[in-house]
Amino acid sequence: MQMTDRGLLALTRHEGIVPGPYLDVVNVWTFGVGHTAAAGPPDPAKMPRGMPADLEAGLREAFQIFRADLARYEADVRRAVKVPLAPHEFDALVSFHYNTGGIARATLTRHLNAGDRDAAAGAFLNWRKPAAIIPRREAERDLFRDGRYPGGTIPVWAVDRHGRVDFSRPLRQLTEDEALALLRSKRTGSSGSQPATPSATPSATPSATPSASASASKDQPSWLARLISFFSTLNRKA
Repeated sequence: MQMTDRGLLALTRHEGIVPGPYLDVVNVWTFGVGHTAAAGPPDPAKMPRGMPADLEAGLREAFQIFRADLARYEADVRRAVKVPLAPHEFDALVSFHYNTGGIARATLTRHLNAGDRDAAAGAFLNWRKPAAIIPRREAERDLFRDGRYPGGTIPVWAVDRHGRVDFSRPLRQLTEDEALALLRSKRTGSSGSQPATPSATPSATPSATPSASASASKDQPSWLARLISFFSTLNRKA
């Protein structure tokens, strides 16, 4: 069993996309949708710095690496859950595990394997610290319980040559159709093709810290939630 296209979009929407190497909050080089060297090649620390000259190629690469990384989390969910799952339930569980790394030890998994789906749905919110992550947990619970997929665009964030992401405003907002087209794109050339070439000059000079005016919502988490997500990426892939 694998995530559906809608599940992939929901997870990518939660995480956001940075199509160039960046330093997360604990100074680990990261790329795309939370990819680090701990998940396998490529090593973001060795990738060309800054934004790619061809943004579309950079986005395709980010999605391709994301799909490769995701296979590990899908496999973890398949191992941990012993009962049949509907596609939307599987999507919600993989999103939860991608963020927390906790599917094997979570109370929700124990409830689910015991046949109590209502209790499993409620247990998503056991993982609610810090408070900024609660909107994501609620969205995952609603997806698991009701099959309700979050809507809205998917943010693409700019990064400079020093690995600093500008969270003050998205460089671009992908529609679902655009994201699906990129997700389904085949890599051009051989499987050993090189990463997208960085632009000669960054398209923007991002600030080192996110804008304090960024607002939080279920479909587009606050800058604090994104920092939390980056921190959890290190923990789950260490």
